[in-house]
Order: sequence, then C-alpha cells, then structure tokens
Amino acid sequence: MSAAGELAGLDARRRGWVEDAWRQVSGDRLRELITGLVDIPSPTGDEGPLAEHIAATLTAAGCPARVQSLDDRQANAWARLSGDGTGPDLMLYAPIDTLTVGEESEDLPWIGPELRDDMRPRATVHDDLVVGLGASNPKGHAACVMMAAEAIALAGIPLTGDLVAAFGAGGMPTNARPGGTRRNTGQGVGCSFLLEQGVWTDYALIAKPGWTVSWDEVGLVWFEVTVHGTHTYVGSRHRLPYDNAVARAGEVARHLEEWFVEYADRHTAGTVAPQGIVSSIRGGWPRMAAVTPAACTLMVDLRIGPDTTPMQAKREFLAALDKVPADVTADLVLAIPGTRTDPESWICRSATAGWEAFEGRAHEVIRGNSGATDANILRGRGIPTVRVGMPKVTDSLFDIDFARGMNTVSVQAMEKLTRHLIRTAVDTVTRSRAEVEGATP
Repeated sequence: MSAAGELAGLDARRRGWVEDAWRQVSGDRLRELITGLVDIPSPTGDEGPLAEHIAATLTAAGCPARVQSLDDRQANAWARLSGDGTGPDLMLYAPIDTLTVGEESEDLPWIGPELRDDMRPRATVHDDLVVGLGASNPKGHAACVMMAAEAIALAGIPLTGDLVAAFGAGGMPTNARPGGTRRNTGQGVGCSFLLEQGVWTDYALIAKPGWTVSWDEVGLVWFEVTVHGTHTYVGSRHRLPYDNAVARAGEVARHLEEWFVEYADRHTAGTVAPQGIVSSIRGGWPRMAAVTPAACTLMVDLRIGPDTTPMQAKREFLAALDKVPADVTADLVLAIPGTRTDPESWICRSATAGWEAFEGRAHEVIRGNSGATDANILRGRGIPTVRVGMPKVTDSLFDIDFARGMNTVSVQAMEKLTRHLIRTAVDTVTRSRAEVEGATP
C-alpha cells in the first residue's frame, strides 16, 4: 500500500500533518527504542526502573513525561502533548510488565526445562527481528506508542486536544510474585491508578497484539477449587477408608477441561470466544510421600464475555461442579468484567478508517478472541477504547511457540503500527469536540 493510499479519507491538512509525523519515524529509531525497553527487566511488580527510562526517553525527545509511583518498586510513566483545549483528548496506552521474569529461580521449571535467549531481558537483533523477553508483547507495542508520541511532538502539529502517551504497570493477569509487598500488582492495577490520579481522556487506544480494530473483549473470573478427601497412610490404604484428594483432583480437572469446551461454544458471540483452563494444583507434602492430603486445591481462570457478569459465571461454574462425583467446593477469588465500546464511537470509526486505508479493503474483524487487557479497565471507567496491534511474527528464524510469539517482534511491523497510531491520533486531536461527536472520519 502506498503512502497516498494509507492517507485515504483524510483531508489535505491532516494528510500533511500525518506525513510530517511519519517522516520522523524510522526503523533505526524503533530498533533503538525496543532494545532499550527489553534490556530493562520489568516483571509485574518491578516496573519502576523501566518507567523511569520511558519518562526520561520521552522527555529528551520533546514529550514532557513523568513517573507515577504505585510503591517503591512499581510505577507507571506518562507524557502529555497539550492542545488548545477545543478538541477531544486521546490516550495511546500500552502496559510495560512482562508475563514471566527472566530468571531461573522464578520461571523454571514451569516455562520449560531451561530459559532460552528469548526468555531473558536481553535484546538481540536478527535483521528485521528483535528478540528478548516481552519484545513483542508488551514492549514492542509500548515502543510504538513512544515513537508515535515522539513523532507528533517533533512534527510540531497544532493540536486541539491533548495527546497522552501512557505506560501502565501491572497489566498482566497475575497476583503478586514471591516477596511482593502488595498482592494487587497485576490485573490492570497501574491503569486503574493512572485514571484514579486524574490522567483521564475522552478516548483511548491500547496497543496490544492483533492487526485489527477490536472494540470488545473478554473479562475473567478466577476460582479456587478445593477437592476434599481423606488423610491417610499408604500402609493402611487397604484397611481404612480411602478417598485420595489428589486422584479426585485429577477427575475434577478432567471434567472441567471438557466443560470448558462446551462453555466456550455457548458463550461465543461478537468477537469473543471465552475459554477456561485449570492452571495449577497444590496439595500434600512433597517431603512425605507416604500419606495423602485431606484437600487438594486447583486454580481456574474462566474468561467471560461482555454480556456475562462475574456472578452469572460463578453460578454457572458451581453448577458444573455439582455434576462431579466428588466433595468439591469453590470460591470466586478474582473478577474483571468483560467490556465493549460502541462500534459507532469516534475512536472505533477513526481507527477502522485508518486500518482500511492501510489495507485497501474493508476492515477484517478477528473473531474467537479470549485475551483480556487493560482495555477492560479503560472501558469499565467509561472511556471509549479500541485495541490495535501487530500480528504475531510467523516468518521467523525460529519455531514460534507461545513464548517466542511474545518475545519476537518485527521492526517492519512496528513501523506499520506506529504509522497507524499517528494517523488515528492526528485524526482525533486536531478536531473540535463537536466534530468527533457527530462527524464521520
């Protein structure tokens, strides 16, 4: 697609402004930005050093930025390009924490038998590809937001509304890691704090994987499932009542894994197909294999669509457990509702128009999604939000599994996403509020 095609639908003034900003974007600068982000570890709960780096980098590039601390280890970063106050404010948002840590002590053996190079917070460049922990998700997307804000600032575009570039701590679906001072370090805590502290806009665009414009996504509910049994001794198995909670837990897990498929079929609607998994199991004394535990605990993540409340999901889940021939109880221990933005909202129409200009065809909706992001926090607080991102790298020097998909980014794809972010931002924060409330992009 030519640059002229990617500008289709914009008037002459905005075409010129977008082109001015695009000229500030380069593969070398994006490579520099993503390398800088990957090389600073930022596991959930320890994003402070990376937030400092982001704020310093943006400020040096002409985007006044600051660090917003949640505690002495966790922090957000954000920058504001001020408009004249007559237009709508837009937030370009990306989380900055990695799903895993990049250290053997915390990641092994659950991530695999060893930490590969892509699983470590150290960037390596292979022509178009940059590899390292979180290189694509979330740090490649955060680098695109940084580049977009920097380019708009350098281009000197006259803004009517404010453009906010925000980078949130605690975006991953996790509670505190070992040694954490606060339990609530994930699940969008940084995004929530950002909004609570007044960093608010009329619209938001979150940069997360998937080359499409998404306006709805799943939420999630977590359950702690306790499978009860009898504490007994291996030497007495044949003489005393025997009901092994570990064996029962396996039966419960198998039942739930089958039920999740049925659940997803019933709740697939719009662009979402909510899934579920049994994610962990604990019970018994590893030091004492001679006895059975009286209880075994499973953790379950059940995704929910925008039209399913956490309480509806809880009742449905408990009904499924009632069909298991075992003594089982369950507690709802976490809930983040799914959300939806009106597809006719300005931000959705503008981002979609940009996507169609880039692709030269009607927008292609990606369906069957079950990933949750901080977009749920933004929408849940009343900010119309869309999600736009890069596709997973498939043409690679490596076999792409889940981890490498998170940890490998294409600089060429970063350039494309950055241009889209710039186009959507300029299309929004150079208009009057009346225009975005009633106009077609």
